[in-house]
Amino acid sequence: MEMILDPLFRLPLGAGLLPALLLPLLGVLLRLQEEWLAALGLACLAAATGVAGLAAGMPLILGAPVGALAGALIQHLWTHRGSIVSGFMILIGWTAASLVATNRVPGTGMGPGVLEGRILLVGPPDLAGLGLAALVTAPALAWLLPRLVHARLFPCTDCANGRPVRRWRLWFEVITALQIAAAALTLGVMGTFALTLIPPWVAFRISPSWRGALILSVTLGGLAYIAAFWLALRLEQPFGPVLTSILILAAGISTLIRPPQA
Repeated sequence: MEMILDPLFRLPLGAGLLPALLLPLLGVLLRLQEEWLAALGLACLAAATGVAGLAAGMPLILGAPVGALAGALIQHLWTHRGSIVSGFMILIGWTAASLVATNRVPGTGMGPGVLEGRILLVGPPDLAGLGLAALVTAPALAWLLPRLVHARLFPCTDCANGRPVRRWRLWFEVITALQIAAAALTLGVMGTFALTLIPPWVAFRISPSWRGALILSVTLGGLAYIAAFWLALRLEQPFGPVLTSILILAAGISTLIRPPQA
């Protein structure tokens, strides 16, 4: 454990911990609304525009939100919500990121780096972007979460009272896009998706209450991130696959736990 507390690694450790704690909360709401696949689509689009921005001389952290916000807007405006939009976002983002990284920024390893996670290369600009995303996401989630949950469980009540549910959804999609864009460039596309998908899945399965599910999601995300950071350093492995492996293992273990009786 002394390795990850070394001054050399304190900045990357702290920077990545911010999205590792917030992504599971976003994932809880995405899962509640059955839009969990959108997280991967937004991450792929963020990777594509981040790499494209790098080829044009922009920092990754400035280019990535463009793709994620565009994906969130398209998803919001799409009449028939569902996984088809997310599927196209995944394919378009992955294709564009791969082609741009190969042809416009060759020799940088940026394509694999974005997919596998570049947490150890985090610098002050990345920390600033992650910190800004966290400052926006945390209070916005605190305000939006009870409203979106109520709108999901009691849609007729909100319609009858004329509440701006669609506006709330748009704000949620915007902050989700910003947070995923910031996270994908440091934790990797698949690492970001795993943190958004698996902790909520485990929490929904074994938690006895809504509050317990939120706490369990955040706790699992944070612990998995710290364990992955330590293991990736110790074993000299890419961070993203280590993180996803730990989360998949946690999901497997959770299947041995009997769900609480309704």
